[in-house]
Order: sequence, then structure tokens, then C-alpha cells
Amino acid sequence: MAPADPTRSLAFAVLVAVTEKRRTIEDALDAADPGHAAPPRDRAAAHRLAAAVLRRAGTLDAVLEPFLNKAPPSRVRLLLRMGAAQLLLLDTPPHAAVGTVVDLARAEGLHPFSGLVNAVLRRVAAAGGAALDGVDGARLDVPPWLWASWGADARRIAEGLAREAPLDLTLAPGADPAAFGPDAVPLPTGSLRLPAGTRVGALPGFAEGSFWVQDAAAALPASLLDARPGEKVADLCAAPGGKTAQLARTGAAVWAVERDAHRLRRLHENLARLRLPEVSVVQADATGWTPPEPLDAVLLDAPCSATGTARRHPELLHLRRAADLPALAAEQDRLLEAAARMLRPGGRLVYAVCSLQPEEGPERAAGAARFGLRPAPFTPEELAALPEALTPDGHLRTHPGLWADRGGMDGFFAARFVRN
Repeated sequence: MAPADPTRSLAFAVLVAVTEKRRTIEDALDAADPGHAAPPRDRAAAHRLAAAVLRRAGTLDAVLEPFLNKAPPSRVRLLLRMGAAQLLLLDTPPHAAVGTVVDLARAEGLHPFSGLVNAVLRRVAAAGGAALDGVDGARLDVPPWLWASWGADARRIAEGLAREAPLDLTLAPGADPAAFGPDAVPLPTGSLRLPAGTRVGALPGFAEGSFWVQDAAAALPASLLDARPGEKVADLCAAPGGKTAQLARTGAAVWAVERDAHRLRRLHENLARLRLPEVSVVQADATGWTPPEPLDAVLLDAPCSATGTARRHPELLHLRRAADLPALAAEQDRLLEAAARMLRPGGRLVYAVCSLQPEEGPERAAGAARFGLRPAPFTPEELAALPEALTPDGHLRTHPGLWADRGGMDGFFAARFVRN
């Protein structure tokens, strides 16, 4: 029996953990490779393969269906998806894509199905790209409840989710965009975009804190808060720290509030690399934290379903359920109420979620008046670099279908308020 390829073995372990234990890709990868013993290149390749399978699962199943007489066991289906993803999405040579998955079937105790895996994947390889003809991947790759919730934008969003996300950076003042090479593209909103798969740690200025990773859409809420030098500002639910760094760079006095100890460590690490020791980091639940004095502005990037980040975290398409939303919305309201209490009269609040769900965005904004907040709509001038993201109500709404020719962006909702 040939030994299983370590990259495919790792990817398979991740897929099993996501589909059977409802873990995220990152948590599953850490569990499958404790201590990061695998070479970084193998981990990255396993992550990419698992993500491709999860991102395009509906498409892959549609391709495989004509070659199956009956539904295979769930783990065999995962193997078939892995092979088909390599053949049709990742440009893996057929002999490698088929042979390694057959070996993996045997190594995983699925030897009785190795012949089926071999036969089906050989037929997929023979069909090549034509196997995708007529497959409505955008519709098949998105759960029906999500598709329905996205309304008229559903197809554009789904098409955006089907693509790997590029790497966006926010540069520290004085950093030279030209230092990142010819593949780095400045975006109209101020972010710098590099191709998907770029190794962050190898970029110039990483250790010196010249930049931080932040999707172009994720950089907008902090910018729209418009913090000013000397103002007292809080970033609630602050980890991993990209928005905190944006606020601190304005010269405002910033409190970064985060309740989760693991995420707090990451926040400290990021702020240390970015050389921002003046930020006051607080471990606390934001619903119970009281600032030392009333604040001029608060940024609340609230915990949410995160469906807007499914380009980077395609497992969310499989993990999220409509039944999750009421509890998330209730927590968002508690945080909005707490954030309002922190503000001085006339103080500003930007509420944001990386969610595409109306229950977490406009529906929460519509109820903010009961917390003593009045709307302060964003203006066309403020969103001149991205006018299509300004809603009729003056909110910010981005989604993965925007900037399709540039590589898309994450889905974010943001609304601004002033305390009465």
C-alpha cells in the first residue's frame, strides 16, 4: 500500500472535522497538525485544497453525480470532491490528483471504495473542463436559505464567493506601496491589494510593522468613524486589531476592548508588531465595561454570522444556520445599547458587522433609536471611492460581488449614529 500524501491527508482531516464536528478550517488544521509540525508549504496547500472543496461543494457534487450509481458514504464523497477539485479547480496533473486520493482512501480504511474513487476520478479527468459545462455553480454552492436572504444581489454575491480572495493590506504612515512589487495594486479606498496566496511574513516591512492584513471592506468602518487627534475612542470586540490600529494612527486615545483570552493574545501580538504601545487594551465583555470617562466615538464591530467573509472562510457556508441569527441579533442589540451608554451626548458610533444577513445589519440599525441613538448617514462624499456601497438609507453595504474586476471584497454592513 502506497503511503498517503501528507498534504492530502491533512486536507482530508480538515474536511472531516468541518463537516462532522463543525469546526472552522483554522481550528481543524491546528487539531490535525498540533504544534504546526507540518512544513508551512504543506499546511498552506492543505488549507487551499480544503477551502476549494468547501467553496465549490455544490459544483463538485454536480460534476460527480453522473458517474455515481448511488450516493457514496460521506467520507468517500469528501475524497471524490478532493479529487475533482484538484482536477477541475486547482490544475493538479491527473495522475497526481487521482493517484494520491486513491492512496488516501486506502490509508483511511476506505479500501473497499478505492476502486470506485479511482474509476470516478478517471472519468472526471477524461471529461476535463467540459465536466463543468452547464453547471450553475453560483446557485449550487450556496445553501438555499442564504441565497434567499441575499435577494437581488444573490447571484453576484455567490459569484464573488466562488473566487479565492486576494490579500489586502493597510499600510502604516510612511510605508512605500512600491516596496511590495509590481503585483501590488493600490485600491481606490486606500488599501493595497496583492494576489491570493501571497505569504504575509515574507513581505517587506512585516517585522517592522509597516502594514497589517485587512480586507479593503473591513478597513472602511474605522475610516468612516473619522476619529480625530485627542479624541477618546473605544474599539469594541477589537481583536485581531486592524481597526484598532487604524484608530490609533489618527492620534486618538484608544481603548481596545476584547473579552476572549485567545483573541486578546493575538491583539497584543499585533499591536506590538505595529508598535502601538499607547493603545489601552482591556479584557472585558463590552456589555459590562465602563470607560473611565464618556467617549467621543465608539467603533462596534459586533460578533456576527460572518457570512460576508465566506470567500476567506468557505466553511461558514456549511456551518451557519438560519436558526443562529436570533441569538446573534440579541447580542448585537446588547452591544449597541452598551456602546451608546459609553458615549458623551453628541458622540459618534459606527456599528459594523461582516455579515450579509439583513437581520444583523439594517434591522439592527433600524432599532437603534431605542438606545438613544439617532442616525448620522454616510454621505456620497465620504464614499466617493466606492459609491455603489452607499445604500438609500445612508448605510454602508459591501458584498463579494463588488469590484469583480479587481478581485471582489468582503461583505460588510456599517451604520453611523450620534448619541442624543
